[in-house]
Amino acid sequence: MESSEEEELSEAPGASTGPEMREKDSSENFRGSLIQPECERTESEARMESSEDKDSSDAPCSAFGPEKNKKDSSRYDKRIRPVKITVSNISSESLSLQWDTPADEVESFTVTCSTEGETDQQVTTDTISVTLSNLKPAVCYSLHVSAQLRDGRQSRPATTTAETTREGLNQTECETTEGEARLKRSEKKELADAPEDSPTSEMRGEDSSENDNVSSPDQKSPEDSQELNSDPNSCVHPPESGTQSKAASMSESAAREGLNQTECETTEGEARLKRSEKKELADAPEASLVSEKRGEDSSENDNQKSPEDSQGLNSDPNSCVHPPESGTQSKAASMSESAETHLESFLEDLGLEQFYTQKLSLSKILQIDKKTTDDQPAKCKSDLPWYFLKKLMMVNVTARNVKYTSDSKSGVSGKTGLNLKNLVSRLKSANMLNPLDIITALFLCSDGFVQQELALKMSMCQFSVPLLLPDCDKNQSTLMVRALRDIVKKYRPKSLSESKGFIEDRIVVSELPMISFVRLGECSLSKSEILNKLLSSSQQYHDTFVHHNMDCGDSPRRISNGLTEITWYLPCGNENIDIFSHPVALANLRGDMASFQTQFSFLCQTSAAVFVFFDNLDPECELLTNLNSKSEIFLVGNHQSRNFSLDALEQVATEMSLTDENIILKTTDINEADFVKRLREAVTHVVEKTKKKMRIEQMAEVALKLGILVDEDSPEYQSGKKKADAITAEIRDILKYKEDQLPLQGQIWKDLTSLEKEEVRLRKVGSENIEKYKSDLQLKKKKLRQKQNTSGISKAMTSFISAISSNTLERGFFLKWMRINLDDMSRVKLSELREQYKDKCKNSENNEEIKEIDQQISNSSLGTEHFFREMGQIYEASLALEKPHPSHQQLNHLPKLGAQLLLDGFPLELVDGDASNIPLSWVSDVLSQLSDLVGSKNRILVVTVLGVQSTGKSTLLNTMFGVQFAVSSGRCTRGAFMLLIRIDEELQKELKCDFMMIIDTEGLKSPELTQLDNSYEHDNELATLVVGLSDITIINIAMENSTEMKDILQIVVHAFLRMKEVGKKPQCYFVHQNVSDVSAHDKNLRDRKLLFQQLNEMTQAAAKMEKKEQNKSFTDVMAYDPDTGNCYIPGLWTGNPPMAPVNTGYSEAVYELKKNIIQLLRNRDSPVNKVLEFKEWMTSLWNAVKHENFLFSFRNSLVADAYMRLCTEFNKWEWEFKKEMYNWVTNAETKISNIGTLAAQSKISDLTQFHSQLKTEAVTVMSVWETKLLDNVTQYFKQTDGHVYLVVGHKEEFENSARSLRNQTERSVLDQLQAAVDIKQGMAEIDRIKENHTKEIEKAASELIEKCRKRNVQMNDEELDEEFNKMWNETVSKLTFKQQHVTNVFENVSCHLRVNLAHRGSYAHEILNKTRLEDCGKKNFKYKAAQFFNKMTDTILNVIPVQTHTKAAQENADCIIKTCEKLVNNKQSQKSNYHNNYIEEVLKTIDQHLEQNQDLKEDTHFEVSLKLHICGFTARKFQKMHEDFLEENDPYRCLNKYKAKFCSDFKDVFHKRDQCQKKAEEFVNKCLKPAVEDFINRYLGLSIVDEMLKKQEFSTRVSFQYYILLDLLSRQAFDDYLSFTSSYQSFVKKWILKKIKEHFSSSSKTSEFEKQPSSPSSSKISELENQHLETNVSRINEAIEKAKTQNRGNVQTFVEDICKDLGDKLTISQEALGAFMILNNADQDKFAHYLTISVKELKKTLTERFHKTSFEDKLQYLHIQPGGELFKRVIGCGKQCPFCAVPCEAGGEAHAQHRASLHRPDGLRRYRWRKTDKLSTDICSSSVESENRFRCSQTKNEWHPYKNYRDIFPDWDIFSDGSLEASDYWKYIMTKYNDDFAKEYNAEPADIPETWREITSQQAEESLKKSFNVNVK
Repeated sequence: MESSEEEELSEAPGASTGPEMREKDSSENFRGSLIQPECERTESEARMESSEDKDSSDAPCSAFGPEKNKKDSSRYDKRIRPVKITVSNISSESLSLQWDTPADEVESFTVTCSTEGETDQQVTTDTISVTLSNLKPAVCYSLHVSAQLRDGRQSRPATTTAETTREGLNQTECETTEGEARLKRSEKKELADAPEDSPTSEMRGEDSSENDNVSSPDQKSPEDSQELNSDPNSCVHPPESGTQSKAASMSESAAREGLNQTECETTEGEARLKRSEKKELADAPEASLVSEKRGEDSSENDNQKSPEDSQGLNSDPNSCVHPPESGTQSKAASMSESAETHLESFLEDLGLEQFYTQKLSLSKILQIDKKTTDDQPAKCKSDLPWYFLKKLMMVNVTARNVKYTSDSKSGVSGKTGLNLKNLVSRLKSANMLNPLDIITALFLCSDGFVQQELALKMSMCQFSVPLLLPDCDKNQSTLMVRALRDIVKKYRPKSLSESKGFIEDRIVVSELPMISFVRLGECSLSKSEILNKLLSSSQQYHDTFVHHNMDCGDSPRRISNGLTEITWYLPCGNENIDIFSHPVALANLRGDMASFQTQFSFLCQTSAAVFVFFDNLDPECELLTNLNSKSEIFLVGNHQSRNFSLDALEQVATEMSLTDENIILKTTDINEADFVKRLREAVTHVVEKTKKKMRIEQMAEVALKLGILVDEDSPEYQSGKKKADAITAEIRDILKYKEDQLPLQGQIWKDLTSLEKEEVRLRKVGSENIEKYKSDLQLKKKKLRQKQNTSGISKAMTSFISAISSNTLERGFFLKWMRINLDDMSRVKLSELREQYKDKCKNSENNEEIKEIDQQISNSSLGTEHFFREMGQIYEASLALEKPHPSHQQLNHLPKLGAQLLLDGFPLELVDGDASNIPLSWVSDVLSQLSDLVGSKNRILVVTVLGVQSTGKSTLLNTMFGVQFAVSSGRCTRGAFMLLIRIDEELQKELKCDFMMIIDTEGLKSPELTQLDNSYEHDNELATLVVGLSDITIINIAMENSTEMKDILQIVVHAFLRMKEVGKKPQCYFVHQNVSDVSAHDKNLRDRKLLFQQLNEMTQAAAKMEKKEQNKSFTDVMAYDPDTGNCYIPGLWTGNPPMAPVNTGYSEAVYELKKNIIQLLRNRDSPVNKVLEFKEWMTSLWNAVKHENFLFSFRNSLVADAYMRLCTEFNKWEWEFKKEMYNWVTNAETKISNIGTLAAQSKISDLTQFHSQLKTEAVTVMSVWETKLLDNVTQYFKQTDGHVYLVVGHKEEFENSARSLRNQTERSVLDQLQAAVDIKQGMAEIDRIKENHTKEIEKAASELIEKCRKRNVQMNDEELDEEFNKMWNETVSKLTFKQQHVTNVFENVSCHLRVNLAHRGSYAHEILNKTRLEDCGKKNFKYKAAQFFNKMTDTILNVIPVQTHTKAAQENADCIIKTCEKLVNNKQSQKSNYHNNYIEEVLKTIDQHLEQNQDLKEDTHFEVSLKLHICGFTARKFQKMHEDFLEENDPYRCLNKYKAKFCSDFKDVFHKRDQCQKKAEEFVNKCLKPAVEDFINRYLGLSIVDEMLKKQEFSTRVSFQYYILLDLLSRQAFDDYLSFTSSYQSFVKKWILKKIKEHFSSSSKTSEFEKQPSSPSSSKISELENQHLETNVSRINEAIEKAKTQNRGNVQTFVEDICKDLGDKLTISQEALGAFMILNNADQDKFAHYLTISVKELKKTLTERFHKTSFEDKLQYLHIQPGGELFKRVIGCGKQCPFCAVPCEAGGEAHAQHRASLHRPDGLRRYRWRKTDKLSTDICSSSVESENRFRCSQTKNEWHPYKNYRDIFPDWDIFSDGSLEASDYWKYIMTKYNDDFAKEYNAEPADIPETWREITSQQAEESLKKSFNVNVK
């Protein structure tokens, strides 16, 4: 609000420090001056102070100077709203303040307390309350609170004033009103004359005439002798005389309920007067009109007569003006300002001020917040509108009970005693608000859509609804045509009672007589209460109109006078029940008609009759006597009233030419029932004889002539209506219109649906090639889409799309009008068809015609959903066009429009009920756009209702959530619709979601569908879909339909069972409708138990059908509690429709249901889906639903993603465990090797004891890791992220995998320990002999040195060599060399082979006896298939010829042989001795490979032959390895190996040469270097695997399959595909090795293992080697430094210390160490120095060697082969699909079911058609959905249906393709290499289906991504 400085000064009450007269204005309208106390402010000024643009807003009291405050205000940031202050606990010395906080972050608050312009106190606090003490009694203080923000800004101060009490008095006694203060000061002033002063004083008072206990201040009613002090809020004693006193006493008591009495405020009247002083009105008539429209009436009180109401213009309490004797300008001006301030004040009280300009929207009203399910009563005025809305939106007839309970006021005092005054004041309702005011305020503050919703719900409650809505701020009434448009009523007039027909029509277009009821002056009869009795039967009374005897009905009306309400009486056709046999509208004008002449005039022109209620008629009353109305006038008076004048009535009646029939009097002889009966007769007479009937929409013309606004006159509304009318005006015949204008959703769409379902169900494929059949179906679909595109977009759809593309408001009005027009048309058409149906049913011969009419009834429905359905089809058809296409580009915006409509609260069709299909592309893209629109606020919860048709499902949802699903006659929901409701931000945190999606479904067991063959299937599909999408499913059961309940429950149980099996366990709530008994819950205990028993039985039956028999109970498949999961809801109506209101019990029961559902959602465990995840669920669910066998067809990217995450995590844990155990075993083997040597770590020297200790330790370590793995699995499933709940069914599998892993590892670890101990024991004797021999040589050499030195002759090297050789020969000849025992490895291997084949029986034994192992394995293995085919017939349809089988078997054999060769070669490279474990490992490897090929495994001859071949060459290699080892470790050979070294040492010692450098080099090169190399070879393989596992390719088996297939596609080499399909494992091993080479040959990326930057030429493998080398060198240097500190003084002990320190990681050769130790005279310090240098040289040497050695050579010596380890990881269980041989991808080792993401044509497995020899194109993922059959060895060559393949292969899950494009990858490959595969397999090329040829490489790659769920979100 902007104003000049002059205005600011004029409005400031009291610009000086003392009370003085204000300057007179230049206007002569008011000659008197006003007196005002220094500290007063008006309510209006307070509002002006909060205005953004007024500098004076900071002034708490203008007495302190506006200029000062203007100056100070500059430092405040006006963008920050001031806080609001509440003052409490006022005493003579203190008071307390409390305030709210701004939205920004506050650092502190500053509180200032001032009086007379001086600051008394200033307090800074960081809380929101403070108590000020040490104040003076009876002083008015100015209080400021401002906020200091963290960003440095400061808010404008909030301001209020408060006066402390006098000492010794309580607060109530000491307070005087501002009126008294003014009165005291005004005693010194003489007023010029009463007429001019009268407005002043009158404006200070406010009338409260509708209060029973308060009369007008002008006249005293005998019933109200204490009128001046009747307001409990007023602390005024009755004055003895003087009108000023009277006016003052009535100051603000009525208008400012709840105002703190300590605040020094002026009345709003004074503020209005100040502003009106400058205003001049043009003439009296305008002012008169203002006053008439502002008048307020409170006549609804039977016991109170306020003569003021009879004074016409002055009856409005909002206008505190007496009729002026002269000068209308003053009056009009004052009233204009009065009304404005009053409406604003009232809206502020309600907290609705912001919605007066920015209207309340439906989304705001419908959003779910804490109050939605909060039972807390209203606690303040601002709670009341929301309380009313909450109740009304749930159609609760108690909505108008709008009392609030203040926290500060308790209904019962804790004190006892008698205080009648307090009792009386507490019982008064003056502090409550009138329901009509709240209703008026809400209509004024709501947009058009909310107004329609309010009117509709009020009508359902049988409340009267606004016809003329007053806006006292704008001096205007509005005719509510638009608001009433949604009200549709059904009734049966007398004329149709015989035929039992009915009329259903929109109320605004119904031609009904209207009877109006008005009041003239004061009336002791309660008009509204009499009207309620008029409309109610004696058995059932209902408050249609608010009246004074209702809750808060006697509260003074503040803004609703002038409101005209309307209701309707509609007969049901039963004379015994109907009050009126014809329909009639009844209007009721609130207030005195003399004050609202415009409204009265409107009623006179639109009504058939007007009933005027009065007490006292003025004979001169021109309002009646000059009335020129076509309406019949009835005068209704109370003869018992003391003001009643029979003479005056007669005079008026005579002038109006009325008869006795038009006069209805309540006399002492007539009781109320007879009086109402008389009224009814009069109304009945008028209704039956009148011809004056008018539609409400016709009344608009009358309204406009009278200056009344019409709510339908907005440009957006008219534009929307015009566009809707333009479309619907073209509709003549609905069926023909659908065919012409909405062609895409007709037969074409139904045909497309049939084709889509046939594509996956394959019911009609017969003996035809499946893939060709599917290809033909795809071509048909393509043609239908082309046909859709050729029809183009119809004119109607062009207009429709254009209209909904307009702005939000216009779009909303357009859709509203579309719905109205279409509903009206459908209603008319259905009415005609029903009549025809009735006529035809009279003759039983008309069966065909009846059937045709029945079909027409089904097809005559036309709603906006059909237009949106067409829009969806247009969009879907456009997607079938080649991209980019202009049509597609033009229609790209449609999904965004759909998403915006969802956000705006419009339902969107999810399932097309006519075609039983979902337009997936359309709905998916709409949801994608919705996700974009809402951004991060994209979490949704889904609530769905299921039940039999016409059991009130839509009504239940509408009542529960206030929404508006279609429930009109003949418009039962078809399909399923989804609707979004926002969730309030506060509740979002609790529910962890942002929106609630409500899904309304068509009724199950629909009569229209039961005649169709697939009705049960349709119901099953729908139930499965919506249950799968829901977080909570409400099962709606109407008790009268209990016979059908079993069928419904069976459908529902199937749906829940399917959801449980795919990982979702939704919650369920049973709603039993039409159960009204209060004891229903207890009485139905037996019924609930019976229901639960039936549910259990159905669960077992369904589980058997779905082959999931482990589900025994209903609670196994879903979260359901029989005691708490049921809700009993009474019937919807109270009484007989159409006049029955909604049953309060129904509304309350639904409210309880809503609370329970919100609570269930609050307590749920599963995470909330985001919009895109919901989209994914919907897509995969619907694809699965379309398959007959749902459980084996369900594929979902969310489930796949969740499973992938689980596998990835488990694989990490598994590798950590394996790595840890490998490290442990390696260390254990090192310790075993070092036991009994210088490097021994353990104090235990006994090998057996040490072995036992290690085994115990190993078991302990593995137990800890097993527990850790199981804990990891448990914790993983406890988290709520990542949709873990979807894969909870796999928990047991992974737990079993963890246990299995531990068991396998334990066996392997213990075997390795045993092998290490056995080898150590085998070497013990040899090591002892070597050690003794070395000692003997050392002893002899030492003696020789002594001997030579004693000669005292200088000997040269040649002489010394001669002496040494002589000594060597002599010593060696004396030594004993034990002959080494050579093991016969062939014998050992043969023994193990016989044990391995023992289970194969006599045939295997026979072959073994005939064959010498020594002769095996010398030639290449050749497979012979004769034995295999002797057992099989060759009549299988998809036959594999003998040569084909032989080739495949040979390839498998070659693969196994190659694997075993690598294993044996790896053992050989380690140069260790042979151990029995080695052959066991080889045999185990063979068995694992055979397990993966059942056909080969069953061929005993093949298995025995292969094992003999492999064991033959293995035994030969192991024999050589064993002999080489013995030779290498022969004592004599070992001794001679060191002869030259010993001789050199001998000469050094003799010559006393310095050996330090030489010995250091020897120690490093002979002892440390081999140990370091061995360490690197042991650990490098592990590090390579570690590094490779960081790559996505090896994270899971699914990822591996994706990347290997992608790599094949990128290279497009036939040989690779041939190898992949024929020799899968062999190919995979090569591929892994290639990937390892690629990764470790690259130097572009630095490995995380690298400590320092490597040279540009270095490879990653060298980086790993260097890292291990660096680790070892560091440890060696640390050991040297540590040994130095020991100061042993001896090189031997120095070296021993080093060896001991390194013994836990390095295996140091004892032979080399022993040789190093003899004849060693090195100095320790010098040795240590040279040792350090040698270690550096070692590092350099090895680093150079790493760079030079080839990758292949490096891999050859690794103890762990990374390729093999990675192969084990990705190959998994190794099982392959029994039909197409794709590998299993399931995670964990112990999975119960095998599965693969992508199956392939079985022609790639060499299958061909026997008759034609052509390769087969069948894909097993399609075959398992068809009626085709197969046979194989497992079926004993009997034919078996593909659908029941699980009977034969129970451990395989073969999912049907998630989409038709899923197998495009292999279709593309088969098409591309068809001829190549045929040539390779000696077959004819396959007949490639036409659609396969259209697949591109890019499409193949896309299908790969979809199948493996890569980057598909």
